[in-house]
Amino acid sequence: MQVNARALVTVVDDDESLRRSVENLLSSVGMEVATLASAEAFLTSSSLDETRCLVLDLRMEGMSGLELVARLAALGKPIPFILLTAHGDQDVRQQALKAGAIAFLTKPFRADDLVNALRTVLGPGP
Repeated sequence: MQVNARALVTVVDDDESLRRSVENLLSSVGMEVATLASAEAFLTSSSLDETRCLVLDLRMEGMSGLELVARLAALGKPIPFILLTAHGDQDVRQQALKAGAIAFLTKPFRADDLVNALRTVLGPGP
């Protein structure tokens, strides 16, 4: 289940164990992965200009995943994103999809769902 390994996927989630799990999953399918604990850290990171897709937590301390998406759009740097949440309801799902989410996944999510959503953005691997 390889995907395009030349594209950086950045995981932004305040849950360290989830960041580690997603990093291990995506690395296992040959992806280049960066992880950060907050939206604010992403905005000041070297990953900002290299990221081809974001995997974002909806609710984090400080800026939320959707607030980060809005900030990136305002900066003229829209990045495709997948939203993860343990607090998803239909209204939040609609808000995320309206903001351009590639996928809206409820924690715990299936690994294949995340990888397949990333494939829609990054394309298949070699």
